[in-house]
Amino acid sequence: MGRWWSPASAAVEPRSVQLLLVGVALVATSFYAGTLFGSSASPALVLPPLSRPGSPDSSRSKVADAPMFTNRVSLTYRTKPVRVPDHGVDVCPLEYNEYVPCHDAAYISSLKNLDRSRHEDLESICPPREKRLFCLVPPPNDYKIPIRWPTSRDYVWHSNVNHSHLADVKGGQNWVHEKGKLWWFPGGGTHFKHGASEYIERLGNMTTNNTGDLRSAGVVQVLDVGCGVASFSAYLLPLDIQTMSFAPKDGHENQIQFAVERGIGAMISVLATKQLPYPGNSFEMVHCSRCRVDWHENDGILLKEVDRLLRPNGYFVYSAPPAYRKDKDFPVIWKKLVNITTAMCWRLIAKHVQTAIWVKPEDESCRQKNADMKLLNICESNDNVLPSWKIPLMNCVRLNRDKSEIQKLHSRPDRLSFYFKSLEMIGVTPARFEKNNEFWKNQVHKYWSLFDVEKTSIRNVMDMNANYGGFAAALSNDPVWIMNVVPYTMSNTLPVVYDRGLLGSYHDWCEPFSTYPRSYDLLHAFHLISHYESRNEDCLLEDIMLEMDRIIRPQGFIIIRDEKNTLSRIIDLAPKFLWDVSTHMLENEENGTELVLICRKKFWAIV
Repeated sequence: MGRWWSPASAAVEPRSVQLLLVGVALVATSFYAGTLFGSSASPALVLPPLSRPGSPDSSRSKVADAPMFTNRVSLTYRTKPVRVPDHGVDVCPLEYNEYVPCHDAAYISSLKNLDRSRHEDLESICPPREKRLFCLVPPPNDYKIPIRWPTSRDYVWHSNVNHSHLADVKGGQNWVHEKGKLWWFPGGGTHFKHGASEYIERLGNMTTNNTGDLRSAGVVQVLDVGCGVASFSAYLLPLDIQTMSFAPKDGHENQIQFAVERGIGAMISVLATKQLPYPGNSFEMVHCSRCRVDWHENDGILLKEVDRLLRPNGYFVYSAPPAYRKDKDFPVIWKKLVNITTAMCWRLIAKHVQTAIWVKPEDESCRQKNADMKLLNICESNDNVLPSWKIPLMNCVRLNRDKSEIQKLHSRPDRLSFYFKSLEMIGVTPARFEKNNEFWKNQVHKYWSLFDVEKTSIRNVMDMNANYGGFAAALSNDPVWIMNVVPYTMSNTLPVVYDRGLLGSYHDWCEPFSTYPRSYDLLHAFHLISHYESRNEDCLLEDIMLEMDRIIRPQGFIIIRDEKNTLSRIIDLAPKFLWDVSTHMLENEENGTELVLICRKKFWAIV
């Protein structure tokens, strides 16, 4: 979101690469000089326990002059009741620096009743509390404060994502290359190894009959299935197209870690047995470029999930071998795809250079006719009302029977402040909506003044209780992207967020979020934690704080607004989580004032 820096072309010449590397080296110098956040970028230290009682510890003597914490390194699991030691929350051993609790391969491999043929094992599956770690996830060795956007689109620190597998297997397709202490992302992908820009231009030509680009084709929000390192999303930003990118934690397990390290919006997810955590009718385009999804299997149930997510007249872009190859079983797969899409009344509008594009119909008469002929199943009318959180996939399509509920959406940025029917449906008046927008513009201005950092030091933002998306809309002119999370147990406002041209996901904060550690620079928790206090002892303040700590980056900010007793407990617990806390009185929505906490995660490391 916000202003865009005009990047170099994807195919950077060697001399240009050298100049960019020099530039990044200068950026690195500023990090170590302490100019990134206005304080030292050198980590304070957490020491592991002595190997045996009374033994000398050489690491202690080596770092005698560095700041120390009392937290201990120990593989600690969640207990009932939760106990936070006086010395502070334990620190997980270093090998757990990429711990993603609900995508833990070791735990999931022990489960016997998963439908692995449909990749259920790649979905979010959280261990029971007693099998979850209850310790602070450490950064890897030689972790550095991430490179700032927009340079981070093309370069990230090697040590922050210290995995060479993707470079080894995908380097020839220009996903990522190793450049000394950096990873370089030329902008390629499996289907567009010469660069995403050329590919995006071709899609624009295909959707407009060579008369425009994707934006003039009406595309504002894209869902990128199996996104890789999210270069497709990165190169859509100059068109002001917002992309929700996702991929599973599979053989390419660090692809989402690379994406968020680059400052590109992405999360771990998979099309398998459950609906994706996004509302229906939310995207103008769903994109699959060699996404390794078997769309033709199981009576096309995954395509019906795409149909749920697409807006009327939305595009499904399919770039994969069945669209162009005539060998092996590709023609059989293509025939099945054509049969399924024809039954759903999707129209194939273009097939060119290894890519096929379909359009979802706006007029439902064809689908109703096919349903009458038993060629298609129609979902119950209330199927699309509930938040799509852990709901099994349905082998049916939803009809927009009430044409009055279909609203012509404006282009960005007009969508951000427009009053939508989705607001009216949840009882929000135009006056209340306008007041909410003004409130968040004011609050965001005050937040920036309290942070006292350069705006480029914050890129990845999560609003943990997004409501109508007012906080994100107020950040629209800043160089950030925002993951707007709507807890599924609260009012279903995520359709409003998408109508406004923003992106987000449903979630339950009794569970860890599907992302890697150190994903976000800023977390915003607006009256979130008290909502969960009445749940049960398996969903406590300490659990939510632990997850906040896992996903926030070192030196990242956490804004918490909540009930006074909740804030008081957070102030007491924060030092044990290695957070600094400042307190502020800010205006609330009722024109009064309320206490606001701004927490900042210390930059520490295990030695």
